Amino acid sequence: MQSFDNATFDVILVGAGIMSATLATLLKELQPSLRICVVERLRGYGLESSDAWNNAGTGHSAFCELNYTPTGADGTIDVKKALKIANNFEISKELWAFLVERGSLSSAADFIRRVPHMSFVWDNNCEYLRDRFAAMLQHPQFSDMVFSNDPATLMQWMPLVMRGRDPQQAVAATRMECGTDVNFGALTRALFHRLERLRGMHFHMEHDITDLERVTDAHGHTAWHLIARDLRDQNTDGEPDGHEVNLTAPFVFIGAGGGALPLLDKAKVVEADGYGGFPISGQWLVCNNPRVIAEHHGKVYGKASVGAPPMSVPHLDTRIIDGEKRLLFGPFAGFSTKFLKNGSYFDLPASVEWDNMFPMLSAGWNNLELTRYLVAQVTLSHEDRIEALREYLPEARAEDWELAIAGQRVQVIKRGRDVGGVLEFGTEVISTKDGSLAALLGASPGASTSVAIMLEVLQRCFPEEMASSEWQTRLAAMMPSYVQPVGADVARCKAARARTSQILGLA
Repeated sequence: MQSFDNATFDVILVGAGIMSATLATLLKELQPSLRICVVERLRGYGLESSDAWNNAGTGHSAFCELNYTPTGADGTIDVKKALKIANNFEISKELWAFLVERGSLSSAADFIRRVPHMSFVWDNNCEYLRDRFAAMLQHPQFSDMVFSNDPATLMQWMPLVMRGRDPQQAVAATRMECGTDVNFGALTRALFHRLERLRGMHFHMEHDITDLERVTDAHGHTAWHLIARDLRDQNTDGEPDGHEVNLTAPFVFIGAGGGALPLLDKAKVVEADGYGGFPISGQWLVCNNPRVIAEHHGKVYGKASVGAPPMSVPHLDTRIIDGEKRLLFGPFAGFSTKFLKNGSYFDLPASVEWDNMFPMLSAGWNNLELTRYLVAQVTLSHEDRIEALREYLPEARAEDWELAIAGQRVQVIKRGRDVGGVLEFGTEVISTKDGSLAALLGASPGASTSVAIMLEVLQRCFPEEMASSEWQTRLAAMMPSYVQPVGADVARCKAARARTSQILGLA
């Protein structure tokens, strides 16, 4: 890895998570001659939101996530968002399969495994799940989904969930056998380790961006000048000595998770005016009993509590982390003023400015249910969390579970049309009008749809190149379903999924 005190690049990527890894991969495939620099505050790749312990690890396909299929005003199930997410995850899998088949990624088993996705409900929610199943079955993306309200069948699918449950309780579940568990931290590191070997890739690890401003050269071309402070250089008192690196590029992508907002402020990006962020932290209950872990295999998602953010949808979750099978339940929400897990407690107050103060206050007032939910979550005891777990695992024992801190997410707040501020629960790309800078804000479904999100960045910021025959040909080779969407074509949908499953070892 190389670094330069004063250097000009074609592209600068801020943050070494799954988003930057994906964008760098796409750019080097589409135009190998590009000089790309990656700047990261931490000492390694994928250590913040992309780390396995800091995200759900679910290959979000909308198979089991009930918040992606809301009930409309007319009582019908709206599957538009679910379809978009399912298609976008298939595009992610196509890129990963392309890299694995070509040998650019050595082993898919290091980052993706097949784990069934299930939705589980009880009592009054059973009718909703049946309606959801009927609505989703109309689309080839979900044609392999099965539904059951038979306790004996559900006992086969998820014995820990059914054992000890009241036999009189109405229960129902759906199951998608082709669901996946993804270690996005491992995937991020694999992508970057491959990028390290490519000509034109440069890295500044343990560097913090202290300034970012738009500059214009003698020919009137726009570029961005960044100053990165080296966090490794220390004085005798252990504090950084202030050594700085000057970097310049005509295009910058900020994939710094919650750290994107303050960088957009430094850059004085007018398209980000009015945006704010509300940080929500997460916690998992992690099983420490090997017998219990061995008895469960699947991702079992339920319905979120009233007022809960989508990232807090409860699930009993089989995970494969560093090759070891784990069982997690949660996430439980918490509150911290940090925008990153490795951030500062001053992140939230420092983000409040005149342009976003009213939207943030308004969003808070219009989301009192969320406030009450967070207060209740913060005050939970270990026994309270175990009681929540017993809704999904009736025979859970407190001594088999311990608390672990998960990642930090920043929910987007922006100006609304009819209200002062709106709290967004998805991912959002912000880009300058001239396409010279783009940033990603938000959370779920995030990493699972990283390829589709970065393709959106390319469409906004490299429109001429994306329309060129050269790039279109290369995109078609990497991700056929992106260039020619499968839509409602059952045969194409099944063939595309079968092919990626075979290459990724998911068949």
